[in-house]
Amino acid sequence: MTPPDTGHSKDIQTTSGIVGDIRTPLRHDSAHKHVAGTALYVDDIATPENSLVVLIAQSPHAHARITAMDLSAVAAAPGIVRVMSAADIPGKNDCAPVYGDDPVFADTEVNYVGQAVFAVAAETMAAARAAIGLAKISYEELPAIITIEAAMQAGSFLGPAATMACGDPDAAIASAPRTLSGSIDIGGQEHFYLEGQAALAFPGEDGDMLVHASTQHPSEIQHKIADVLGMGNHAVTVETRRMGGGFGGKESQGSLPAITAALAAHLTGRPAKTVYDRDDDFMLTGKRHDFRIDYQVGFDDEGRILGAVFDQAMRCGMSWDLSEAIAARAMCHADNAYHIPHMRVVSHRCRTHTQSNTAFRGFGGPQGMLGVERAIDEVAHHLGLDPLVVRRHNFYPHRSVPAAQHGVTQYGQTVADCIIQDIVDELETTADYTRRRAEIEAFNSANDLVKRGIALTPVKFGISFNTQFLNQAGALVHVYSDGSVQLNHGGTEMGQGLNTKVAQIVANEFQIDIDTVRITATTTGKVPNTSATAASSGTDLNGMAAQAAARTIRLRIRDFLAAQHDLPADAVRFVAGHV
Repeated sequence: MTPPDTGHSKDIQTTSGIVGDIRTPLRHDSAHKHVAGTALYVDDIATPENSLVVLIAQSPHAHARITAMDLSAVAAAPGIVRVMSAADIPGKNDCAPVYGDDPVFADTEVNYVGQAVFAVAAETMAAARAAIGLAKISYEELPAIITIEAAMQAGSFLGPAATMACGDPDAAIASAPRTLSGSIDIGGQEHFYLEGQAALAFPGEDGDMLVHASTQHPSEIQHKIADVLGMGNHAVTVETRRMGGGFGGKESQGSLPAITAALAAHLTGRPAKTVYDRDDDFMLTGKRHDFRIDYQVGFDDEGRILGAVFDQAMRCGMSWDLSEAIAARAMCHADNAYHIPHMRVVSHRCRTHTQSNTAFRGFGGPQGMLGVERAIDEVAHHLGLDPLVVRRHNFYPHRSVPAAQHGVTQYGQTVADCIIQDIVDELETTADYTRRRAEIEAFNSANDLVKRGIALTPVKFGISFNTQFLNQAGALVHVYSDGSVQLNHGGTEMGQGLNTKVAQIVANEFQIDIDTVRITATTTGKVPNTSATAASSGTDLNGMAAQAAARTIRLRIRDFLAAQHDLPADAVRFVAGHV
């Protein structure tokens, strides 16, 4: 029997004799489905005829007290099966990832434009949209804090300021030959994943719930749904086959659509689906945190920064979401690739009447780096030096120097393996930086209105989660009697090719062709209590878990065969699809 074509090229052979091992570049396992339009996303999953659609009604005010709410006309509208508000939640009215401070539905007060006030489960989306306009809700508007500046002036924070420091920055700045100060404003950013937030819930026997969700964190959604419905985690299964993009926007903020779909399914006994259209997605979800960074630096005549203070203020929104961890990473990256022996970083987590901002690629790291990069550029401009020269003067010491001379960060980590100097030297040469910079300077001298620029900017970025217990993963590997392998792991596929890479790792461990390995949709029913697929750690964590599981089985097979044939264990080998 010829195995089905899974999209991997059959003509790829490796030195190990298997097709598609870890040294082989393979195309994404779903690339052909993406191009053909046959890849299934949550909104493509077939549903029974009695399935419902869920639509969330949103607050028109940034900050207001709810004084009256009459939803009787909504409930009586054609096509409406159920209206859901805070009063209809059997468990906890909360969808926050950490601190329990983000209600599913506003109860007495709204805290941002777009906040969920109630939702309807309807036969059609047209019926749902027509019905929510019939709600009679009275609000008493309250003063709203929208910007970082307003929050700083009002003292509106989610917690006390946090500080990281090393040395004596105040004394270093005071004694430096030169000083300067400045600030930089960094705007937010919309994730704009191609597939919006989406979830589909199927009620089962005995109150069980199966939820298909577009999420980077199935376990968190499982736990939040269980909390809202007042049941144990074991009653809820969350499955994620793929996402049409995530970028951090589906790490924590996929909970609300999944909860509303599950709540509707729980209350009606019918399948229910919540899919945000683009407008609703913009209004309901948080973005990248916008920052204001004030800085003061002391430096010498060659541009070496002797001391620095960075004051970071970030707009978190109306609740914590993941802002505490994002703030911590921004603080950890305030030095970027530069060794500043005397340094202080202060973080202000501003509470505003806006959506709770959330994870986004870099997770605060890019914003933290921009403060010191702006300071470096200002120092170079002040001294009339090439910014690349100033950057070189401030790099962490190269790994070749004695250990006692290695730099230590403001959070106490020794940077022992720094090779940024080598990388920048190579980039400067291969990019022809010097010639191009000279040409740009000549162009700018001859043109008053149009200017050009060039920059070569280093990055020091920490991989994995700052919260160490999150750096874990699980995998389940089945080997069938025909030699094929089924694999499930806790990571989620959002276009980055995670499943392809993990399948290659398992294929390499068993020394079998990649097409012999099948990865099934991520599900809490197979691999529980997982971390989010985030922090650029998906392959490292889930790949190692899958490798450990596959290796355990391989060694069991080896030991069994060795005992059966009265051979030493090292005489049993797995080579090119054979044992």
